[in-house]
Amino acid sequence: MIERMRERVVAACDGASKGNPGPAGWAWVVSDDERSPARWEAGPLGRATNNVAELTALERLLTAVDPDVPLEVRMDSQYAMKAVTTWLPGWKRNGWRTAAGKPVANQDLVVRIDELLDGRSVEFRYVPAHQVDGDPLNDFADQAASQAASVQEPAGSALGSPEPPPSSGTPAAGAPRKKAPRRTGGAASSRTISAKFPGRCLCGRSYAAGEKIAKNAQGWGHPECRTAEA
Repeated sequence: MIERMRERVVAACDGASKGNPGPAGWAWVVSDDERSPARWEAGPLGRATNNVAELTALERLLTAVDPDVPLEVRMDSQYAMKAVTTWLPGWKRNGWRTAAGKPVANQDLVVRIDELLDGRSVEFRYVPAHQVDGDPLNDFADQAASQAASVQEPAGSALGSPEPPPSSGTPAAGAPRKKAPRRTGGAASSRTISAKFPGRCLCGRSYAAGEKIAKNAQGWGHPECRTAEA
């Protein structure tokens, strides 16, 4: 485990899947100054979904950091973050079933993370991915996870591995921002609409009439929850 001498550990973790599902990998990185990577580890997962990769990255990070040291975790996965903070209490109350009565996806990983979080101080911080001048730790974890997914080999500072190459999805500083393509239709999973009636999402939370919703595996719900059962 990482040594216990520090008052707080600042880290990031990320997962990647080339195809979702497809060749997948995970990575975590710890900093000494909140910005510069000091220690990191990445590994392959074979064929897996992006959600599995994201949760695995968090599980490996929590395993690697001493539980007695307060931890700040920077992530770009709202699914993984909400799964172990917002949704987890309700899943446990419901016997590890969603509001729709379905078994919780990736339950083994969520249960393991729940055990690792028990009794320790962990602050989760969401950081958007692939941003100009974005969070450097999250960018590093993204690059390392992507490389692990592509080559399907472990890497890390303990192995003497070189730093992973920059992600093709992150624009260089000073580069012009690309406009997101305007969506005019397409698959239901990428389309949002205004709810005509109030309802309940698979995460267990309600949504109101007029609120933006998106199609997910069980019907309609919050846009950020549409990959929750992938």
